[in-house]
Amino acid sequence: MAVIEKEIKLVGSKGERKVFAIFDRGSTYSCIEPGLARSLGMVEALPEPMDFGTAKWGERLAAKEAIRLNFYIDGYRFSDEFMLIPELSEAVIIGAKTLQAWRMKLDFEKEEVIIDPKVTKLRLL
Repeated sequence: MAVIEKEIKLVGSKGERKVFAIFDRGSTYSCIEPGLARSLGMVEALPEPMDFGTAKWGERLAAKEAIRLNFYIDGYRFSDEFMLIPELSEAVIIGAKTLQAWRMKLDFEKEEVIIDPKVTKLRLL
């Protein structure tokens, strides 16, 4: 399988919700379905639209808004920006930018997200 599906808890300024997210290192940014995003927190307009290519030849999707959310995996807290994508095929996609920022690794054989607990500690240096 090229992606891993895992239950996460999303937390925003308006509430929280458990959803199944797709972890996909082929997706550049983390994305969220607009209705879900608006139910969780304050959505912010992007300075300019971001145009994304898809796996389907010639197809493009545009994000005009984003939201910052916390999310929990196996009890560990993370935070990142999610692009709102209309007609997204999944509720949430965790993309490469988030995976790299939090040094998450994907084990496709075991279908697991590997988390280094050291990177979940917040620090000010």
